[in-house]
Amino acid sequence: MTTARRQATRQRLYDAAVTLIAEKGFSATTVDEIAERAGVAKGTVYYNFASKNDLFEELLRHGVGLLTTSLSRAADDVTGHGGSRVEALDAMIRAGLVFIVRYPSFTQLYVAELWRTNRTWQDTLMGVRQEAVAVVEKVLGEAVAAGELSRETDVPLTASALFGMVLVAALDWQAFQPERSIDEVHAALSRLVQGRTGAAGAGAATCP
Repeated sequence: MTTARRQATRQRLYDAAVTLIAEKGFSATTVDEIAERAGVAKGTVYYNFASKNDLFEELLRHGVGLLTTSLSRAADDVTGHGGSRVEALDAMIRAGLVFIVRYPSFTQLYVAELWRTNRTWQDTLMGVRQEAVAVVEKVLGEAVAAGELSRETDVPLTASALFGMVLVAALDWQAFQPERSIDEVHAALSRLVQGRTGAAGAGAATCP
């Protein structure tokens, strides 16, 4: 199987698995169902993944990797065109919302799995989460160093808070306020961040 073809097959399996697991839960979802939903033979699943657990672990790596790349590109695009780090953070909020709109089932699974401690893939999940948060942390640190944000800002904690805020707020939006546009949600989160993250010398409080 060529690399491109295998990647396409794995993507179909990811899509099938994330949809089924969101519908039925991990334990109730079978490899047969994943194969059927993906339109492939059961053997194709095992050709690409050693087990259902392996498939799900790789699904987490893949999904969070896409989110991390999206956040990083959003920040780089802003700073590459002369924008500030604070503007880059705002762009990352938007990118996070766009990702969640595009992959709602994956986001729901990801958030749910964060609270489970008995999974074999827990270490993997924590690792890929940290990679995503590190992207936010890097931009926050640069903003503090450049004097755009208060030097009292707790960068690691603030990065985690921003990352979590976007995930949870977006899921709440999708579930309970779907009539709102992404522009409205982005604007609300932007105002919240701007009100709680103080620029140096502005005297505003830092993010909790």
